[in-house]
Amino acid sequence: MANSVLITGASSGIGLVTALELATSGWDVIATARSDAKAGLISAAAQERGVELRTVLCAVDDAASCAEAVGEADRLTGGLHALVNNAGYVQAGAVEDVSDEQVRAQLETNVVAPVRLTRLVLPGMRERGAGRIVNVSSVAGRLTTPLMGWYAASKHALEAVTDALRMEVEGDGITVSLVEPGMFATHIWSVADAGYPEPTTPRYAAAYARGQALSARSHRLPDPVWVARTIRLALTNPVPLARYVVGADAVGGIVAERILPTAVTDYVKAITTGLRSPVRLPFLR
Repeated sequence: MANSVLITGASSGIGLVTALELATSGWDVIATARSDAKAGLISAAAQERGVELRTVLCAVDDAASCAEAVGEADRLTGGLHALVNNAGYVQAGAVEDVSDEQVRAQLETNVVAPVRLTRLVLPGMRERGAGRIVNVSSVAGRLTTPLMGWYAASKHALEAVTDALRMEVEGDGITVSLVEPGMFATHIWSVADAGYPEPTTPRYAAAYARGQALSARSHRLPDPVWVARTIRLALTNPVPLARYVVGADAVGGIVAERILPTAVTDYVKAITTGLRSPVRLPFLR
């Protein structure tokens, strides 16, 4: 019998590519979507790929919906072998521009929901003495950039709770890994654009406009299939790593954060996000 996996947020982006990648590799995939329409997109993509998978409805920010989805997935598979917590979104904006309501929604989806779903699958995995949990984080879980403070906060929190969970359930035969992608060609960046709040200052307004212009070229970013293949590796490696960093930008950013002075990385981040202009040195004029 194929190993079974529940993948959240599978109607597009990394989630959809991962669902197709695992189904192609012989996994029994249960993919979640928030609506029948989005579930139909998953089924259509699977049919086009020539693979079989099944879908369940799940709004990860709703506890009852999560419980129903996991229960249905267990019934369909006879017991889940793995969970991939992929669902999440970007709340862009300067820290002071993002409202309390927006902050709570970001933390609910990106932190509370993965833990809630994990809590639901752990009893079955523990009973079987084996299981895999992969939480899809981000390079933002390791470093912070301006205008992404609350998103980074959510991913930092997800990494902290994942580290604790990994140590807590290891004795039950359950492995827990983080996957930390850099920027890939997914819809998450266009969603971030739509979510820019009202700017407090003209500097923020200019930086938001710059961010929107850059994300319009997000289709030029690397294919998310590399993230999907990394998730497959985390699920199949006999001794999975605690962290898998994916993407040259992610690796480079983490290394730079470690070896360069904070003043230098702060300056570079402010330049790249449009919060300040480069200093023109007299000898370069």
